[in-house]
Amino acid sequence: MSETNVWKDRRVIVTGGTSGLGLATARALVERGARVGIVARTRERVLAVERESDRIVGVVGDVARKEDVHPIAVQLLGRLGGLDVLVNNASSLGPVPLRSWADTECEDLEAALAANVIGPHRLTRAVLGALLEAPSRGANAVVVNVTSDAAVSAYAGWGAYSASKAALLHATRIWDAEMASRGVRFVSFDPGDMDTPMHAAALPDADPRTLKRPEQSAEELLAVIETTMRRGAS
Repeated sequence: MSETNVWKDRRVIVTGGTSGLGLATARALVERGARVGIVARTRERVLAVERESDRIVGVVGDVARKEDVHPIAVQLLGRLGGLDVLVNNASSLGPVPLRSWADTECEDLEAALAANVIGPHRLTRAVLGALLEAPSRGANAVVVNVTSDAAVSAYAGWGAYSASKAALLHATRIWDAEMASRGVRFVSFDPGDMDTPMHAAALPDADPRTLKRPEQSAEELLAVIETTMRRGAS
């Protein structure tokens, strides 16, 4: 696989693809010649991003909802004609404003787990057949689970988010241990603190000038995927 054709006509799904890191990633992929399917919950935003390029197709849905995931997978696989890369980017902070672990309602924890762990697991399973066919195109298929330093460090007030991202991080390792020999690699990616609506919701007093731009993190994410595409099977 030469340096010039890494992304040309690669088929990529990005969840949470209408803002923040997801939108920046979708745009960077299109610039490189990939075909991108985005998923988000707001129809107007999905349609607006679709209009940016004929290489973007969008589906309205919520990966945290069991009933949404199969239709998302069927529609995007049909419109893309297959799949080479899945970026599980959509996330939930859990309760906002942030609150202590002792004050976190069980329902809020369940919602965070649904969005950050169960949703990515369910969508990955729904598209796994297509991913298993992708290595015939000359590179590993890749699934990226977007995690956080909160998955490994304990921050007061971030309990639901932190616990769910920790579960996602370890699930990524399990997936890779089981699927690498079949040409599907799984990798986690921590984008760092970014100037995004989610960060503003969590820490409204943070100075955006001290935060990374999503575009910078998107470039770093694509570099990780390119390296993983080329990595030999374990």
